[in-house]
Amino acid sequence: MILKIKKMSQKDIKKVQDIARESWHATYEGIIPFHIQDNFLNAAYSDEMMERRLYESLVYVAEADQQVVGFANYSPINQQGEVELAAIYIYPDFQDSGIGTALFQKGINDIDGVKAIFVDVEKENKIGTTFYIAKGFEVIETFDDDFDGHLLKTVRMKLEV
Repeated sequence: MILKIKKMSQKDIKKVQDIARESWHATYEGIIPFHIQDNFLNAAYSDEMMERRLYESLVYVAEADQQVVGFANYSPINQQGEVELAAIYIYPDFQDSGIGTALFQKGINDIDGVKAIFVDVEKENKIGTTFYIAKGFEVIETFDDDFDGHLLKTVRMKLEV
């Protein structure tokens, strides 16, 4: 497999939307009701929101053999050198192949002046929590999150870079 990580372009948007949907449905099955997942995905990954992500945040896509199979979305860095990792999603068939790590490393390497990365992950999302802990993130807070009427236990994690 030939892997390439690059900044998302306009032509990648539809693929990123599809990756988000498939990844969410696979990850949150049995954790978040399907209709609540779709409400979130329809809002957070609408065409309008994807345009905003393209121009107001940093989104990397992973291409495996010239096909987009994953993405990572970072917020702009703040004055304290902090960045929010909003998402790393990969098609389920491509998980556990190093793509998430490559997307994560690209952000660390490319974001000038980054000192800390924050991420929120649903406590029952074992794939996500395991990934972030393996990368050196530490839990700094656990809180209840009202997610469209569904109560989630969310874990806030931090990595000092």
